[in-house]
Amino acid sequence: MSKRHSAKYKIDRRMGENLWGRPKSPINQRSYGPGQHGQRRKSKVSDFGLQLRAKQKLKGYYGNITERQFQKIYTEAARRKGNTSENLISLLESRLDAVVYRAKFAPTPFAARQIVNHGHIQVNGRRVNIASFQVKPGDVVEVRERSRNMALILEAQQSAERDTPDYIEVDAKHLSATPSAALRLTSSRPRKPRWRRPRRQDSGSPFRARTW
Repeated sequence: MSKRHSAKYKIDRRMGENLWGRPKSPINQRSYGPGQHGQRRKSKVSDFGLQLRAKQKLKGYYGNITERQFQKIYTEAARRKGNTSENLISLLESRLDAVVYRAKFAPTPFAARQIVNHGHIQVNGRRVNIASFQVKPGDVVEVRERSRNMALILEAQQSAERDTPDYIEVDAKHLSATPSAALRLTSSRPRKPRWRRPRRQDSGSPFRARTW
């Protein structure tokens, strides 16, 4: 399990935008980077810098996942059939902590990961404490009965900062969520390329003269 020990909202200030849309983010009042040199003039960003920043935003948005985890997810997304970027987002949204966050069982992605790691979440009636667990369409993700009165979960349910997406059906009474077919992943087996016999190139006429 990976844990971010430093301040979470420094990611917002370093990226220059409010990643999670929270009103308490310091980027709303201080739109410059953190640290002593945060207000200095920014230099022109190269193409590699833009790609690196896009990757860092994606890692930070889903709870600041590690580089090793992100590389593993990207490798799986590239291995599957279809668009790699769509497969990548589908795999990230299928993580158990992401589903818990989308269902408003936790106020932040970091809190969702903590709730999962502490064993407060069940999938199809079985307790799962692995945040990277891949949830499939039709799986029932619910809060354990003895954990439904936690102040953190009740606060997240009553928050009006964000709405539940359409591809997740939430039962607010029993604190359960069921992803729909919109979260369905593509086939895990890549399409094998067809092998073709190389065409033989003959010089001259195809009809050879018979020698006697």
